Amino acid sequence: MLITILIILLILALIGGLPTWGYSRSWGYGPSGIIGLILVILVVLWLMGRI
Repeated sequence: MLITILIILLILALIGGLPTWGYSRSWGYGPSGIIGLILVILVVLWLMGRI
């Protein structure tokens, strides 16, 4: 249950981190890339049974 909530929150943060507003266009894909990396690490740990 906790993992499902965590993954949903990270997916929402990934969508929210996309550079779609004028002031964040110069950031590139850094914020969403970091959130995506965290999401990938959590999915790998979940599949390995560590979480």
